[in-house]
Amino acid sequence: MLFNSFIFWIFFLIIIVAYRYLPHQGQNRLLLAGSYIFYGYWDYRYLSLIFISTIIDYFVATGIYNSSEQQQKKRILLISICANLGMLGFFKYYNFFAVEMSELLLLIGLPVPIKTLNIVLPVGISFYTFQTMSYTIDVYRGKTVPTSRFLDFALYVSFFPQLVAGPIERSYNLLPQILEKRPQLKENLVEGIYHICIGMFKKVVIADNMAPIVNSVFSRPVSDLSGPEIMVGIYAFAFQIYGDFSGYSSIAQGIAKLMGFNLSWNFKMPYFASNPSDFWQRWHITLSAWLRDYLYVPLGGNRLGKLLTLRNLMLTMLLGGLWHGAGWTFIAWGFYHGLLLIAYRVFEFKQQGVARKLMEHRVGKGLRIIFFFHLICFSWLLFRADSIDQVWAMMGVLVTNFEITNFVYYASGMLIFFAAPLVALEYWIEKSGDLLKVVNSHWLVRASIYSYFAVMLWVFPPLTNQVFIYFQF
Repeated sequence: MLFNSFIFWIFFLIIIVAYRYLPHQGQNRLLLAGSYIFYGYWDYRYLSLIFISTIIDYFVATGIYNSSEQQQKKRILLISICANLGMLGFFKYYNFFAVEMSELLLLIGLPVPIKTLNIVLPVGISFYTFQTMSYTIDVYRGKTVPTSRFLDFALYVSFFPQLVAGPIERSYNLLPQILEKRPQLKENLVEGIYHICIGMFKKVVIADNMAPIVNSVFSRPVSDLSGPEIMVGIYAFAFQIYGDFSGYSSIAQGIAKLMGFNLSWNFKMPYFASNPSDFWQRWHITLSAWLRDYLYVPLGGNRLGKLLTLRNLMLTMLLGGLWHGAGWTFIAWGFYHGLLLIAYRVFEFKQQGVARKLMEHRVGKGLRIIFFFHLICFSWLLFRADSIDQVWAMMGVLVTNFEITNFVYYASGMLIFFAAPLVALEYWIEKSGDLLKVVNSHWLVRASIYSYFAVMLWVFPPLTNQVFIYFQF
């Protein structure tokens, strides 16, 4: 089910009405059944994968907790890691590596075709796989005590608001909220409505109205495009993917809030970041934290000297790119972000005295934000392109063809009309330092903002509904 569909809101209305009249454990059973219905609506056959992950990690965590020998704990943990990564690798990466291996063997004179399989990538498998893995790893590290309630753990794995596109919740945040009695609806109503409203605005008004511009640019032959057309297509995609993904996360926060759950913030005004580290503390925060805690730190983090720190940054981002998709463009995207982290880290090592003061000045910071935003926009070219060949071709056109066409005027006008109010709103929130600035404002201010959202949703619905971009990951 899509959050921006009528069927979902009918489904949620039934859930929330029944939820209010049930005791705590009844609420949990309702949410578990609702979560499986929510996921099964897409394809009921892949419910088995969630169930298998749930069973494995429930018993693995219990086994780790009850074991007294460190080596035995490690062996039990490997069962979870191998099972989860095995399922993820098979469904997400098998065909990619089969094709690449066949081409490599052909290149060295060994024509051995490796058969690809007609398999569908299960929606959200990357998200719930990482979530269940974090549970068993945290039990192994002693950060989480495993629950003995299997059905409550099953709800932790499958909780429908964040099941298919995050945020990736840690067990020590979400699981206690499942096990303990939650606040009543009235205590969370205002904040929940805010998250849903801004999320729908970002998804339906911003992301879905940017999609036709983006699709027009990236679906046409590169030879038919001019540099400004490609540039406006990249800008449009920057706001499409942000509106789409942060919109989903906000709606997930909102519907969870109405049921008494506090999900993690996944986005905090990322386009106001001034450097890569700042960006990854604002964009897809729960994945960034997962990669930091379960990959970067175990590799050694920044404890092994400057050179190995840079290596660890690159390896983390390469695997972060591969997490997003089985394709060379995603690997290149991760490599590029690794280079950004390394370049900025090296620059920080060398930055001293007057140079540091200039960079920290208000004007200097503004320029750094604008500059870094364009570095991020280039990364979105890598992310959105169909192939590396398309990336190279578009880069060539960007520096050789400067024709400004009617499409550029139209697309630029659309981009400014839809995105500028969002940028202004987020600048206001950023300056205040209060992520709930809208909620905490005077009721007239809040009413004006909500009225704007409502008018835009009513007057400018997208021509066609767009599936959430991160459903493919």
